[in-house]
Amino acid sequence: MEEMRDCKVALDIFEGPLDLLLYLIRREEVDVRDIPILKITDQYLRYLELMRMLDLDIASEFLVMAATLLHIKSRMLLPPEERPAEEDIGEGEDPRAALVKQLLEYKRFKEAAGFLSRKEQEQQSVFARYVDRTFLPEPSDSPLAEVSIFDLISAFSDVLKRVTGDPREIAEDIYTVTDKIASISALLGERPVVKFSELFKDALIRAEVIATFLALLELIRLKKIQAHQPEPFAEIEICAA
Repeated sequence: MEEMRDCKVALDIFEGPLDLLLYLIRREEVDVRDIPILKITDQYLRYLELMRMLDLDIASEFLVMAATLLHIKSRMLLPPEERPAEEDIGEGEDPRAALVKQLLEYKRFKEAAGFLSRKEQEQQSVFARYVDRTFLPEPSDSPLAEVSIFDLISAFSDVLKRVTGDPREIAEDIYTVTDKIASISALLGERPVVKFSELFKDALIRAEVIATFLALLELIRLKKIQAHQPEPFAEIEICAA
């Protein structure tokens, strides 16, 4: 596996643990004020396990949030009368309350930042009255939303389920990230858009899937390619940047 991962991918596109929680809540289509803490905690831990498998740098904040979720989960499983007396919590207060408040505040900041970003992009599309628009690109009828790292990891998880083999075993064929970067670049040289699943259609073992995914992340980090979705949670599409 060391040879397969001939370069360590250090991403600057990573979002934080609150982003991951909001992503999971959106995917489950549940109210942030009524988080199904048991299901969300299990899914959060699975994402961390996938990050470890990929040898990605996991910020300490992700581990702190994992501990927080496990603590809330344990409190939710206990009847109110059996909860430790030393916990600083009001009578009848929901153990999720502090986390929900933090998520709502963070969600408001994210939405405000997104609004300002959209306004900035709109402003860049405004030109002086007499500018020759002959060579300006036509606006897209269906603008694509750029995906998050968590969308990519979710798609990677789906691909991983269909292949065989222990990720720790050494495969007879060695798959390197460098080779997979060349393969993805060559494929995008032939076609303008490639679906995420197509990158893995010939992969039969986990070693090859992992090498391909790490190559994809490295190309995104280097701003060589972009990943988009036609709509939330649709199949990811890859194109040259």
